[in-house]
Amino acid sequence: MALLGASVAACGSSEPPPEVDELAAQLDRARTDSQLATDAAAAARGDIVEALNAVASERSAHAQALIDELVRMRGTDAPTTTPSTTTEAPAAAPTVKDVIASLTQSADSATGLAAKMSGYRAGLLASIAASCTAAYEVALVPPGSA
Repeated sequence: MALLGASVAACGSSEPPPEVDELAAQLDRARTDSQLATDAAAAARGDIVEALNAVASERSAHAQALIDELVRMRGTDAPTTTPSTTTEAPAAAPTVKDVIASLTQSADSATGLAAKMSGYRAGLLASIAASCTAAYEVALVPPGSA
């Protein structure tokens, strides 16, 4: 009976898989990209606003998919980030170029991580990478640069 109690205690105190931290980093990137695109849309004018809002929505959906997977892996709530507050003057509104740069980094990061994963997680990350790439290669291409 004591042996059974020890094995149950060991199961309850197991460390989360190492992928948790890597997926949590992807979650942070998705949330950051979504906010960046939202802020850029608020400052933009013209047709690009709709594209930026679509990117923000897609990255929010990616964040939710990552949250769902983290909850499934951990059996608890997904990690949260607390917004930072500063007393500095507000930075200039992000531009489409800022969003493209961030999406490029996110796509590269998700691609590299997908190659290390397997199964559903690899597919999720590959899908996120493809979506980010499509956003910066197609949806957010500045007029006249195609």
